[in-house]
Amino acid sequence: MARIKEEYKSFLNDMEKNLKNKEDLEYVKIRFSMFVDKVIDEMDAILEYKEQKMNSIEEKQKQIDDKMNKMQQIIDNIENDIYSEDGFDFEIICPYCDNQFVIDVDENKTEVECPVCNNIIELDWSGDLEDDMDCEQDCSGCHGCDDIQPEPKQEKQQPQEENKQEKEENNDDDM
Repeated sequence: MARIKEEYKSFLNDMEKNLKNKEDLEYVKIRFSMFVDKVIDEMDAILEYKEQKMNSIEEKQKQIDDKMNKMQQIIDNIENDIYSEDGFDFEIICPYCDNQFVIDVDENKTEVECPVCNNIIELDWSGDLEDDMDCEQDCSGCHGCDDIQPEPKQEKQQPQEENKQEKEENNDDDM
């Protein structure tokens, strides 16, 4: 603004030197002052508009920052739940007495003792269920069936084969 004031004074001094007619000089001064007032009014309006826009942007930015802080708190809580250093609990049902109890997950632990029946329960943290899929002992859990030899299964005969055998047996009886 200081430069504009200096330029304004320089303009008026230049007019006073170059215009010899006092009426013309006064007219130019008044007319130029009116022009400068309009320019300054427009500049003030632009500055006020820009200030309102900046205030609006700052307010929106504050709201966004508040939302981001809330989201970060939620993410931190989720992260703490997922990656908690305390570990998390794992529910076990004893295959011997059907007692249900909870233990802390510790992948280094390979067995746990049932607090009710005191039997040892083997833990498999791999999650691989295929190992137990071959067992057909129809028990509620694996108790070391590997030592027991399963009985050979009898294959079911097809209905046509059964009918053949019955016919052969009937033919034998007829003779």
